[in-house]
Amino acid sequence: MRKQYHFWPCEQGLDAWDVDRLIELSRDLPEQEIPLDAIEEIETDYWFNGTDTPTVRRMVEHMQWVRDVDVSYPIILGADGRVMDGMHRVVRAMLDGRSTISAVQFHVQPEPDFLNCSPRDLPY
Repeated sequence: MRKQYHFWPCEQGLDAWDVDRLIELSRDLPEQEIPLDAIEEIETDYWFNGTDTPTVRRMVEHMQWVRDVDVSYPIILGADGRVMDGMHRVVRAMLDGRSTISAVQFHVQPEPDFLNCSPRDLPY
């Protein structure tokens, strides 16, 4: 699997969470089914968010990831309900006509692995 980070805007750039660490931290959280309509990010520029240009090539990459995603894993939600890992699984569920998706959610937001960073400065 490719190295992944979850990014969130902060005062001077982006805070970043290592998705491998999020998976480990969320391993024992209870799974729940949540409505896809409750995921606010489906109405946003989630993957690009000003850090990348949504070119046709980049969209094709995301389409391939959606096609190849392993839907057996729950998505990971932050304490505030935002998707920290699993947006390709969300899109796959939408394409498959599902109305819910399996999720785990942190009760306390994990600290970011990197503060005020740029995606191009992180180890991949």
